[in-house]
Amino acid sequence: MKTAISVPDDLFAQVDRLARRSRRSRSEVYSAALREYVARHAPDEVTAGLDAVLADLGQPDAADFTGTAARRTLASTEW
Repeated sequence: MKTAISVPDDLFAQVDRLARRSRRSRSEVYSAALREYVARHAPDEVTAGLDAVLADLGQPDAADFTGTAARRTLASTEW
């Protein structure tokens, strides 16, 4: 989808330089920036995604995790 936005001249110049340095189009840089902005400002969507993954994989047993983590920690610690 195409859209028109207004940005300050100095920001446009910075994006233009970044796009050239990273060998990407300005459109790719703006899209990546918007994705990151939305991800940072929509934590409920991230939580929903993680909840969906856990629902697919199943909730791990906390006791198993704790025991395994404790054994690994003890094994890697010098006495």
